[in-house]
Amino acid sequence: MTWLVTGAGGMLGTDMAARLRARGLPVVAPARAELDLLDAAAVRAALDRHRPEVIVNCAGWTAVDDAEAHEAEALAVNGTAVEALAASPARLVQISTDYVLPGDAAEPYAEDAATAPVNAYGRTKLAGEAAAARAPGGAYIVRTAWLYGAHGPNFVRTMARLAAGRGTVRVVDDQTGQPTWTRDLADQIIDLVAAGAPPGIYHGTGGGSTTWYGLAREVFALLGLDPGRVRPVPSAEFPRPAARPAFSVLGHGGWDRTGLKPPRDWREALHAAWPELRAAWDR
Repeated sequence: MTWLVTGAGGMLGTDMAARLRARGLPVVAPARAELDLLDAAAVRAALDRHRPEVIVNCAGWTAVDDAEAHEAEALAVNGTAVEALAASPARLVQISTDYVLPGDAAEPYAEDAATAPVNAYGRTKLAGEAAAARAPGGAYIVRTAWLYGAHGPNFVRTMARLAAGRGTVRVVDDQTGQPTWTRDLADQIIDLVAAGAPPGIYHGTGGGSTTWYGLAREVFALLGLDPGRVRPVPSAEFPRPAARPAFSVLGHGGWDRTGLKPPRDWREALHAAWPELRAAWDR
């Protein structure tokens, strides 16, 4: 079974390709320069050449704030470009986001919860979900959030860098979500496809929940530093062009229904990831 991973140079795409190779699965992982998803003819030619049985679309416009001023450009990448991938007979795994949801719940969102994005980025990713859902054989739409890993900029890495300084670090404490290790997510996706699970929406986030403040404190603790150096502040102290959902906790019922193990607790995953993260960042 040949897999094609788009966005293979990104944080999730890098781990996705690596985990496939670790399992001995054939994988084609073109860099952005090798496969322009905005060129539908080039995408069709690449699919004809490689004939993948599975496509994992990790590519996307991820600059959330920039999408507010460039929604058309973000939509081209996150929405329109998915159409050519969805037209393939291959099974499509479309990576989506918690930002398609309104973020105003008090309990984890089920996979069938009503969508209502609060920003342009969320709207463009929702368009990608709709395009993927039109795939002839259906698609796996995997929503994730708060990603961190060894191969790109992310909040965990930023906190580790700031922790090396002196004094306190201010971190927002009124946004709740689920930190997610990209390597764990890659393994979940492989297991999902290998199990022949039915197409549909699956939530690929770490288990449990915390705030950015709680995550920052955990990073400080892993570094052997005083978590008390992290100070909680409201989001209003860091105004951003794009609104952020206040509550991004996703339920994992889809995994239970397929008989697959749901994602592990975010804290357990972070502790497991820590040696790999530090080794990569120290290089």
